[in-house]
Amino acid sequence: AMQHGMDVMSDKPGCTTLAQLDEIKSVVRETSRIWSVNFSERFETPVSTRASELVAAGAIGKVVQTVGLGPHRMNLATRPDWFFQRERFGGILTDIASHQIDQFLHYTGSDTAQITHAFTTNYTNKEYPNLQDFGEINLRSEQGTGYIRVDWFTPDALPTWGDGRLTILGTEGYLELRKYVDVGGRKGTDHLILVNQSKSEKIDASGAGLPYFSRLAYDIENRSETAMTQVHCFTVMELALRAQQMAELK
Repeated sequence: AMQHGMDVMSDKPGCTTLAQLDEIKSVVRETSRIWSVNFSERFETPVSTRASELVAAGAIGKVVQTVGLGPHRMNLATRPDWFFQRERFGGILTDIASHQIDQFLHYTGSDTAQITHAFTTNYTNKEYPNLQDFGEINLRSEQGTGYIRVDWFTPDALPTWGDGRLTILGTEGYLELRKYVDVGGRKGTDHLILVNQSKSEKIDASGAGLPYFSRLAYDIENRSETAMTQVHCFTVMELALRAQQMAELK
């Protein structure tokens, strides 16, 4: 598409191997087109927009750690064949944890990170030996550290596909994002907890907006990088792919 003059927005993970990523980088250099990945756990959740605003305003001081949890419901009976083929879905860290890597880099203000630990396994689906139902990553950068856990263990009683959460720790407080559900609490989505030196409150962030899409349209028209820089997009995917590689070499 880029070689035919098109800018591209892909669903995550965007690519499933480092060789594919290298090819995409080469085509971007050759064509000067935009290759953007829709990291929907940030770009399609208004609570993430509000968290970005609070972090930028210094509401919790300097961000030093993120803890990103990405549980998903398996729904085995409805999954297509490629879901069980490692070479096609890319592994659980490539597929799901790319979201949490994006959030770590974004909220800590990190350009890149070191992967200090990566692990994947298949705890419960031995009939599908290529499937991975659990994974975790530890990241470290000059700005802070991050822990990521992703899994396919969402119980049937939860009224949505996953209780996705993000905790952002700062030197003056913390934020907790309960993106899709607040079990035992308020109905709906986009629940934000803010605790700092002057307040401790729960915020309804459902009206905070989703600026990624309008910014991407602006970038396509103006050849700018207001939605997400190309370097950030590439870095997220490279870290996810390298974490997957590290986990599978153990």
